[in-house]
Amino acid sequence: MKTLIARSLKFESGVVQVLDQYLLPHQQVWHECRDVATMSELILTLKVRGAPLIGLAASLLIGYLVEQGEDKDAIARSIDELEATRPTAVNLMHCMAKLREALQAIDWQQQVITTAEQLFEEDTALCDRMANIGAELVNAGDNILTHCNTGALATAGVGTALGVIYYAAKQHGDIHVWVDETRPLLQGGRLTAFELDAWQIPYTLICDNMAASLMAAGKVDKVFVGADRIAANGDFANKVGTYNLAVLAHFHNIPFYVVAPITTLDRSCPNGAAIPIEQRAKSEVTGVSGSFGDCQWAPNNAEVYNPAFDVTPASLITGWVLDTGLFTGDEVALGVFSQS
Repeated sequence: MKTLIARSLKFESGVVQVLDQYLLPHQQVWHECRDVATMSELILTLKVRGAPLIGLAASLLIGYLVEQGEDKDAIARSIDELEATRPTAVNLMHCMAKLREALQAIDWQQQVITTAEQLFEEDTALCDRMANIGAELVNAGDNILTHCNTGALATAGVGTALGVIYYAAKQHGDIHVWVDETRPLLQGGRLTAFELDAWQIPYTLICDNMAASLMAAGKVDKVFVGADRIAANGDFANKVGTYNLAVLAHFHNIPFYVVAPITTLDRSCPNGAAIPIEQRAKSEVTGVSGSFGDCQWAPNNAEVYNPAFDVTPASLITGWVLDTGLFTGDEVALGVFSQS
């Protein structure tokens, strides 16, 4: 495969390398990945994260395994194993489906490698298109609230929702961002703040439970978030806490936009109720660990409910910013997604 380089994923010197996002922002450590077990562990522990990036990382590994001479049956098993790591993130399924299709070609080795390369390069173009479309929704002086991390760390390009903010800031120069810390793993506090700081975009970090008071005070103009899966009716799954923001934004009459590539749209999923929601380890809620140290604050026998995502219904969404265009609720209700 040719050299492919993004902010947190690259294929260089003949091997897949991923930036350990669990150690950010204080340590920047790259891991080499040469087998499915390693990639699965990196995905499950959120060292590789972001729906688009998960799919791309798995795709590059498959391309690498083909280059190493693994046979067709072994590649097919590897695709299945990687797809099973994150059942909510439909981008991963999209990428694995593309690779399965390539696996059926007569010259399957070359087709799988080419497909992996194309998926990576296409993601960069998708991000640019989303960012351009979404930036048109932002006015000079806007205070934008976002949740989790949706920037260059989560994609091969500039990002989804955070890419929109980046492009808007370049156009207007005076955008301010409210960053939800995003519990329990603090992707907002660690990763979004890290990216905005690098881009020199003014931001303020808040706890997740502070958004309502900000909205009531008139300090939020718009909300932009990403998505891990969009159902055919417009409902979508995103990092848990997104639904809270949508309800609050609806109550306060604040525009609420979801930004995602068309590859996040799952036309086979009729609505949000059909989206599988991953449950994660209770240790993520009972304490904290990472580059910032280890601490447990809850009793050892505490019962924990820890869904990774929640579902926001289409009725609460102002617009869907895809790489194919901006869609309104009326358009989504008419089934325009199926034609995009």
